[in-house]
Amino acid sequence: MKENKKLPHNHNHDDHNYMEDFSVHNPRLSTIEAVADAMKQLGDPSRLRIFWLLCHTQECVANIAALVDMSSPAVSHHLRVLKSAGLIVSRRDGKEMLYKAADTEMAEAMHQIIENLAQISCPSEHHK
Repeated sequence: MKENKKLPHNHNHDDHNYMEDFSVHNPRLSTIEAVADAMKQLGDPSRLRIFWLLCHTQECVANIAALVDMSSPAVSHHLRVLKSAGLIVSRRDGKEMLYKAADTEMAEAMHQIIENLAQISCPSEHHK
């Protein structure tokens, strides 16, 4: 049986279902942790640029490095971090490894957040 919790301070919440509503709609801790981790990984400007690029194309390390004006080892480091966070995926094409944004709700949401906050649009939308 659920215990009726009361808030320590009453700030004129007239709705008697306030705590219950919040409890029902409060995201699970594991969900919040996943979102926080993704945001933390994208808190680095270089990783954010690389991730945004990979939301629009699939590329190898050398091409990513050229596009973001970084060394290949630095790009490789950022790719490992983004991949471990589940934001990007890779696939082998012959001798090369190609990277792109993961096809997940989290990656898509982060892509949209970046574009909304930076007030930019997908490169493909400029060609329509």
